[in-house]
Amino acid sequence: MESLLLNSIDTFFRLLYFLIFIRIIMSWIPGASQSGIGNLLYSLTEPILGPVRHWMDKSPIGGGMMLDFSPVIALFLMQVVSIVLKNIVIMIF
Repeated sequence: MESLLLNSIDTFFRLLYFLIFIRIIMSWIPGASQSGIGNLLYSLTEPILGPVRHWMDKSPIGGGMMLDFSPVIALFLMQVVSIVLKNIVIMIF
C-alpha cells in the first residue's frame, strides 16, 4: 500500500511538472495558448499558477516584475509538498 501511494504521489507531481513545463514552452509560441491544447493546459495548470502569481503580485519582491516567475515558484512549492506528502505516507505505514 505504501509503495502504491508513493508512486501515485510521484506520478501526480511528475504530470503536473510536465504540464507546467509545456505551458511555459507554449507561452513562447505566438497564438499557441489560444489553441485547444493551450486552453486545456491553462485549465489544468492555472489552479496552481494563479494563486502563486497572485501571491507574487502582492509581495514586495514579486510586484511589478516584467517576467512571470510563478511557474518556477510553483514548481519549487510542488516539490516541497511532494516531499512532505511522501514523508507523511512513510510515517503512517
